[in-house]
Amino acid sequence: MKDLKIRQSYFIYWASGIVSICGIVFEVLFGALGSYILGDGVKQYTLTISFFLTGMGIGATLSERVTKNLILSFIYIEFLVALIGGFSSFLMFGVTAFAAGGADAIFLYVITFLVGALTGVELPILIRKANEIGVTLEKSTARVLFSDYAGGLIGGLLFVFFLRPQLGMVKSAFFVGLINLIVAMVVLYLFRRELKNKALHTFVGIVIAILLILGLFFGENIAYKFEQKIYQDPIVYVEDTNYQKMVLTKDNDDVRLYLDGGLQFSSIDEHRYHEVLVHIPMAQAQSHHKVLVLGGGDGLVVRELLKYKDIREITLVDLDPAVVELANSNPHLLALNKGSLMNDKVEVIHQDAFEYLEHNKSVYDVIIVDLPDPNNESLNKLYTKEFYSLNRNHLKEAGAMMVQATSPVFAREVYWTISNTIRATGLHIENFHVDVPSFGNWGFVLASRKEIQANQMMIKPKTAYLTTELVESLTYFGEDEGPDGVTKQVNTLIDPILIPIYEKSWVHY
Repeated sequence: MKDLKIRQSYFIYWASGIVSICGIVFEVLFGALGSYILGDGVKQYTLTISFFLTGMGIGATLSERVTKNLILSFIYIEFLVALIGGFSSFLMFGVTAFAAGGADAIFLYVITFLVGALTGVELPILIRKANEIGVTLEKSTARVLFSDYAGGLIGGLLFVFFLRPQLGMVKSAFFVGLINLIVAMVVLYLFRRELKNKALHTFVGIVIAILLILGLFFGENIAYKFEQKIYQDPIVYVEDTNYQKMVLTKDNDDVRLYLDGGLQFSSIDEHRYHEVLVHIPMAQAQSHHKVLVLGGGDGLVVRELLKYKDIREITLVDLDPAVVELANSNPHLLALNKGSLMNDKVEVIHQDAFEYLEHNKSVYDVIIVDLPDPNNESLNKLYTKEFYSLNRNHLKEAGAMMVQATSPVFAREVYWTISNTIRATGLHIENFHVDVPSFGNWGFVLASRKEIQANQMMIKPKTAYLTTELVESLTYFGEDEGPDGVTKQVNTLIDPILIPIYEKSWVHY
């Protein structure tokens, strides 16, 4: 009997750590789901963490009402966490595909709250049971809390470095749900002498196990069909990387790349975007020997750059190696980028763009900033005065920098805030915009230490859209897209005004 109690007490400590790992994984998983499906990663992580922790607090309070059958209560709480958490990602994609607008957000927050509440009930029950077995309360509380907190660290690391990149969001949820279920079944076995109707409890556990295993093996394929409804074209490639979710779609000749649900390009009209992004700064710069590309891991910017024979070296800095790997291996992307990233003139560096500029001493003839829109805190820093000042410091005296700056039509205030922020670094600027059918009207900001005269630019390489005669016309803005009436604000690290402006601008699109 004494040996059994020792085994029981030890497993309670282990169980507290394991369920804590599962709880943290579910918490960050819900944040990742919200970021991918609903957008604005910082907002979604903030909300899911808030709902989860609130749920835990309420669950801990409700645990006081559990005075009898502590072990049986714990077992069924784990059953519920396994079921609700395990099917959470799968059902989230289903709700997104079939339910009315806004239902996906409500579903996510309700699920987050429920799993948080159930997680909050677990720990107090385990502490009380450890004390009931015969360990002093102080000792049992300290040990269970240590297991819980240490498990939290392990859970976070596990999700970031293994679960999301290796299993994806749907399989990860089913896998973690199975871990919760295994804990429940082991507790059921160790404390079997205290329980009545053991066969019934075991049967319930087996049914849940079958559902989760089926979900683990087949749920992703069904969720894939749900996800297909989010995109207008058939999905031909999906990958969860360490940083984002990549989706490639194809409908006849139209190949589209999405990162975390945001469209990056359409093969039908990407030439319009990339020709303006590349050839205008190349026309402004006095020489082209060294070029820096920030972002552009799909290789399309570099494809345009390689039309210039006088380029000696191109450095491309892109945070996610999976994007570059896809660009170098996927036949659809290779057909578009013409294998540009494998050219001997190109060096690819996988690093945060801000960090690269802070620590690198090189100067460049041309800098092209082709980064995702500033829709969260981590991207916002790449649209600040500090970031553009770093770019300025790496730009040669007669060099030029071109920045993609979102839409002056859909996000007018965002565009002109980016423009004002670049101007605040002391560089001369010129504003351009072009119609890209898949995106709409899209804006760019050209910057240089030298005066810019668009009417004197010469577009020399062979292009599909951009001509010398067209360049100057791209600097003219209509009344509803120009700077008149827009507050002249500057985005900085200390005062990141761009994020709320961005959210407000895109709310109707």
